[in-house]
Amino acid sequence: MSVLNVEKPAFMAEEDIAIFEDAVGKFFDEHAPEATVAKWRKNHCVDRDMWTKAGEAGLLGLSTPDQYGGAGGDYRHEVVLMEQLGLKGVDGFGASLHNAIVMPYIFHYGTEEQKQRWLPRLATGELVGAIAMTEPGAGSDLQGIKTTAKKSGNGYVINGSKTFITNGQTANLIIVVAKTDPTGGARGTSLMIVETDGTEGFERGRNLDKLGHEAQDTSELFFNDVKVPTENLLGTDEGQGFFQLMGQLPQERLNIAVQGMATIERALELTIDYVKQRQAFGKAIIDFQNTQFVLAECKTEATVAKVFVNHCIGQHLEGKLDAATASMAKYWVSDLENKIVDRCLQLFGGYGFMNEYPIARMYKDSRIQRIYGGTNEIMKLLIARTL
Repeated sequence: MSVLNVEKPAFMAEEDIAIFEDAVGKFFDEHAPEATVAKWRKNHCVDRDMWTKAGEAGLLGLSTPDQYGGAGGDYRHEVVLMEQLGLKGVDGFGASLHNAIVMPYIFHYGTEEQKQRWLPRLATGELVGAIAMTEPGAGSDLQGIKTTAKKSGNGYVINGSKTFITNGQTANLIIVVAKTDPTGGARGTSLMIVETDGTEGFERGRNLDKLGHEAQDTSELFFNDVKVPTENLLGTDEGQGFFQLMGQLPQERLNIAVQGMATIERALELTIDYVKQRQAFGKAIIDFQNTQFVLAECKTEATVAKVFVNHCIGQHLEGKLDAATASMAKYWVSDLENKIVDRCLQLFGGYGFMNEYPIARMYKDSRIQRIYGGTNEIMKLLIARTL
């Protein structure tokens, strides 16, 4: 039980989930201790062999059926991984995007041949996945993308640029959102799979200098007459890309809420421990009424958020999580995450402003949660449509 004293819902309390949770925690303790993560932050990229180790440990493709090389689990296992990444402070390792965003696109929309071709290699870590949606001139408005995939002979030629791409320096399988019919609006968008190793015309731009998430390689990508065969169109028909994206975005937004909850819980745990030890004016910081009130408010709000996120996970497992509720979870939890981490940092005083303290890094890293996966303003628009 965490600092929040919220009991696990029945679907997360099963013995095999508890065993898996313990195994994931031990894996990160061994392969991503604080010194290793600090090195990743310095290098602005997670070591490539971390992906291989995760694949060998069965941590890639958790919810992908074993017939395609995955672990044969479900979304609960992805939740455990995301929670442990946050609780253990494993900054920058983009396994949740690889597992719970990239692989599901191929599983849900790919042909049988595509599933057999790509999913087993993603599960071993031979391939690292990324999805290239955002462009310099198009973010939350996916219909505004300019990248094209034009039919040419027995394949497509892709031209365009993408930015803010997670795993961008490492990924060698990239789902590219492109226009196969630039005049077709939403129905003119398709998802193209690009294996980048040895592919002519594909270039990686800068590993972007970000406010936070220093260990995460977030990059510009360039496609200059990149040729892919017809069978690299995800699925069988052109023009399905926008609808494929819309179908998977609720899970992506729930992922962000799950990650935000893990950060909130870690922030509270670290802060409560700190204020019990830190002395001021002859007594522990926790003994001041202001400290108690601040943390009481934080714990209350965090408890409400935890119950809501658990509810959303349960709904998703039953196939009932709608886009509006996922948007509520994304925007509300990420807003709360930023609020609570900020209040916790204040209780650390000057030490909270030092990068060597996890709370400072959490403060920086949390800010992007309100932007990616669709800005929180977009989330409110989506919710408002249900009124």
